[in-house]
Amino acid sequence: NAWKGYNCSLFAYGQTGSGKSYSMVGYGANRGIVPITCDELFKGIEQKRATGEKAEYEVSLSMLEIYNEQVRDLLNPKSWTKGGLKVRQHPKKGFYVEQLQTVAVNSYKEIDQRIEEGTRNRTVASTNMNATSSRAHTIVGLLFSQKKKNDLGQETTTTSIINLVDLAGSERAESTGATGDRLKEGAAINQSLSTLGNVIKALADQSMGKKAVIVPYRDSVLTRLLKNALGGNSKTIMIAALSPADINYDERSEER
Repeated sequence: NAWKGYNCSLFAYGQTGSGKSYSMVGYGANRGIVPITCDELFKGIEQKRATGEKAEYEVSLSMLEIYNEQVRDLLNPKSWTKGGLKVRQHPKKGFYVEQLQTVAVNSYKEIDQRIEEGTRNRTVASTNMNATSSRAHTIVGLLFSQKKKNDLGQETTTTSIINLVDLAGSERAESTGATGDRLKEGAAINQSLSTLGNVIKALADQSMGKKAVIVPYRDSVLTRLLKNALGGNSKTIMIAALSPADINYDERSEER
């Protein structure tokens, strides 16, 4: 869909410890969706060039996390300040993160190195349910531009934004044993996931023809940044990560 000019979004949703980060990032030799997507994108570019197609392709990468409703640039930890980076709104481009570092990449090897660097800077902590629990939502953003001439000889540019999102897991305090900072993080995670659910429901209502539906994008940082990916000229896929453990039955039922 990105080749066709659509904004694309793929995110993994589910409770803590259900395999979201494993699905998105992978582990060791088992690559996840993020590295596979990046690899396939550059393979597609090489195939286009091999056929002699006269076009220019540009790929840029950004990687951020939303921790306690604050934005951190995972590719530039020196920019981390109290309160995080500011989320602004552009009249045409929509919501964006001010001073977020965007890096031009020319190969899968380059992008893989950058993502590995950003992954090391992610906020993780141990809970009773997950030894390496993600304590923040992570968004890997790819800006993909195609420049070519149309039938009239005019140069056109097609730009797509690909958001690959590893959401922090929903959790219950009594199950995770969270206290102090872990409890505060869990509350922020659950609140933003609830807002995401409300946004998706409102968009579904709009698509069914219901009138006077207000989509609550502004209720969380996550939904503000994903506005372009969830509505309008966009294609979205959600991976539902479900834990098979019987002790997680109630949580699993709520996710359905």
